[in-house]
Amino acid sequence: MRVFVEDESRVGLFPTPIRRITARGIKPIQQVQHVFESYYLYGAVEPLSGQSFFFELPVFSGDCFEVFLREFSKHFWDGINIMILDNATPHKAKRIAVPQNVMLLFLPPYSPELNPMERLWEDIKSRVSHFFYTRLEDLKNTVASILNSYSKSTIASITGYKYLINAINAL
Repeated sequence: MRVFVEDESRVGLFPTPIRRITARGIKPIQQVQHVFESYYLYGAVEPLSGQSFFFELPVFSGDCFEVFLREFSKHFWDGINIMILDNATPHKAKRIAVPQNVMLLFLPPYSPELNPMERLWEDIKSRVSHFFYTRLEDLKNTVASILNSYSKSTIASITGYKYLINAINAL
């Protein structure tokens, strides 16, 4: 039996405004574009080992979540996988076929701070927020290289909330 945390994040070309230090009274200059191309990055991480599975999909919907679950199930086929996730509407769609080797365990409503995946998304976005991308493909390649640069121990350190590790070890 393995325990994973799961979440999705929208990644797109619209630049994230970041704080900049300037002299008093001077406004910082930042490039801006009003392009709303984006995709969703679905991810599941095992906080104990740092093993992970990420999948790009065009939207966040029940159908796409089902595709993610199916691919996740194939990747971790050799046992029961408990997946801890939030209460987003696509996760609760009645028509979703959950694979037999996956069990969904929902966090309390409106509690994103309990999901360790939020810290991983924050780390990824902080690494891409300093750059200006004009093509979605370039952004996808950068995000993929960031994900590939993470070691299992790095992922475990980012997502290893102490309360969660203690609960998993108690199982």
